[in-house]
Amino acid sequence: MLDSKYLRQNIDEVSRRLAIKGFDLNRKFLEEKEARRKKIQTETEELQSERNIRSREIGIAKAAGHDIKNLLDEVSGLGEKLDASKSELEQIQEELHEYYLTIPNIPDESVPVGDSEEDNLEVRRWGKIPENGTTFKDHVDLTSDSDRLSFEDAAKISGARFAIMRGKLAQMHRALVQFMLDVHVSEHGYEEVYVPYLVNQDALMGTGQLPKFEEDLFKIEGERGLYLIPTAEVPVTNILRDRIVEKEDLPVKFVCHTPCFRSEAGSYGRDTRGMIRQHQFEKVELVMMVRPEDSQDAHEELTSHAETILKKLELPYRTVNLCGKDLGFASAKTYDLEVWLPGQEAYREISSCSNFLDFQARRISGRWRESPSGKPLLFHTLNGSGLAVGRTLVAIIENFQNKDGSLEVPGLLQPYMGGTTRISL
Repeated sequence: MLDSKYLRQNIDEVSRRLAIKGFDLNRKFLEEKEARRKKIQTETEELQSERNIRSREIGIAKAAGHDIKNLLDEVSGLGEKLDASKSELEQIQEELHEYYLTIPNIPDESVPVGDSEEDNLEVRRWGKIPENGTTFKDHVDLTSDSDRLSFEDAAKISGARFAIMRGKLAQMHRALVQFMLDVHVSEHGYEEVYVPYLVNQDALMGTGQLPKFEEDLFKIEGERGLYLIPTAEVPVTNILRDRIVEKEDLPVKFVCHTPCFRSEAGSYGRDTRGMIRQHQFEKVELVMMVRPEDSQDAHEELTSHAETILKKLELPYRTVNLCGKDLGFASAKTYDLEVWLPGQEAYREISSCSNFLDFQARRISGRWRESPSGKPLLFHTLNGSGLAVGRTLVAIIENFQNKDGSLEVPGLLQPYMGGTTRISL
């Protein structure tokens, strides 16, 4: 959520920068509601003051033995006006709050202007695109003659956009999770956490999934109002909800492996083939909370940590700076890591590394303190996939395929798979 004071004082600049995201700020609504709020708030304070004065006069008159009926009637009338004024003020504040929840984060000045992913700015590229002397197959065709990866069996159980993995392929999927966690904990200094896979509305509101992305979530029917997590970002970021972190405890760095559940309501017809866009998938997520002055460097650091996994697995990739209209709702700046998939002859997203500044912290009331006696300030939050496990598996299948249809196991994964060096697909 944006700082309402900053927005009011810089409404022209905020409106201009939000337009880069394609968001049309309703200035008329905000200015009218804010003017009305100020007026009602002043009236409320005046009524409260007047009622306090009259109440004191009642005490003085009563002590002096005077008739206080008229004063009592006057105070009663003031009380009714005060209640009505408070009620209107609360209603206006609620309307403003609900609108603020729909306003996206302001894009950073370094975010390129653009209308789609075609306008994203490539920052760097790593790795050599593989050649094997023949046409590369995609992961679906490579596994079509076996039961190692089956979309048909999953469809009988759960419908479209689910997958079943068996044997060595399932083992490699599990190995990738363990490998990623080990690297991020032992080499990058993250603390591993385990979190619930069901969260409430407040948690989703805190990270920006609600109210905008309600239709993309799987909601559990019933009185508890819980949702399946779309990403570990939601429960992990909310660990520090309503908390004050001392300066010496920053940065906070969490890594978490979870399944993720997304209805993909707005993506029908996109990436329906194979494992690229599933309703259920696994991710290893990186989450950081840092001092505001450190967030830009932390963003570069977190992105490099996700890139490390791709480098260790020898998977070619590129890093792109997302343009305004491809940028997420809560993000001020995002780097996407796109891995090369030879079966598609294209780079495809495998991680999004985002800096949210204080946007999420304001929603969850996440704060830090310079000193024990200092005023609590909002920290900055960042996160990124380190990496999406299913898409990493797809990238390995397609980049490490052999002419005979078998699959080489990347060297650093072999110890996690009992020394297996090759898989028959």
